[in-house]
Amino acid sequence: MITDIDETQAPLLDHLLELRIRLLRCVYALAAAFVVCFYFADRILAILVQPLVHAFPAGQGKLIYTKLYSAFFVDLKVALFAAFLVSFPIIANQLWAFIAPGLYAREKKAFLPFLVATPVLFGSGASLAYFFVMPTAFRWFIGFQGDRGGLQLEALPGIEEYLALVMQFIFAFGISFLLPVLLMLLNRAGIVTRAQLVAARRYVIVGITALAAVITPPDVLSQLMLAIPLWFLFEGTLVVMRFAENKDAAEKAKAEAEAEAAA
Repeated sequence: MITDIDETQAPLLDHLLELRIRLLRCVYALAAAFVVCFYFADRILAILVQPLVHAFPAGQGKLIYTKLYSAFFVDLKVALFAAFLVSFPIIANQLWAFIAPGLYAREKKAFLPFLVATPVLFGSGASLAYFFVMPTAFRWFIGFQGDRGGLQLEALPGIEEYLALVMQFIFAFGISFLLPVLLMLLNRAGIVTRAQLVAARRYVIVGITALAAVITPPDVLSQLMLAIPLWFLFEGTLVVMRFAENKDAAEKAKAEAEAEAAA
């Protein structure tokens, strides 16, 4: 009896040991990337401040810090932020290497498009935020400078607040652009169908609008610049689902025809 219990526990222990090894590799990759990124923290920060630089009139932009240790902690946050983005392919690869042996060949083939689409969609959302949304939003924010009742109102953004805002923009747009991956996974798992999503279109649009209002800064401009692309992604996902369902129906009909011919 004891032998049987040990034999049934061995695979679980093997999986736990493998998971530990995979997680340690993820931590090592993140730590190594952090060391390198911390060395280049000034250059990385110089890239992150470009949307604000272009929002100010030439030569007039400023970033301030009111606590003596703020600049140092900003470098740490910048390094950690960049390290996560740099090491993410390695982290994703380790997680996939742990999960893949438990999948059938057909399941691996089905997951491959999602693995490719995830970094592409995240990068697309982050790029939209960096190159278009942030410069537009920052120019609008800075436009409130000027005379207010005889006093000069001037924008003096703090470095910590600015970095938090930039990370909020990048992660909000990057993660939100993974909506098609989420919907397609739910569809392939049989949890939702295209017909159900079409019937619930108005509620989805309301949900997208609410999501944009929650995860973006509290201004209508940023919310619209997230909600509109998400709506287009939702409609595009419905089109992809139609092709996928037609393909599945054709394969099912072919399999049934071959079964009848074999009988």
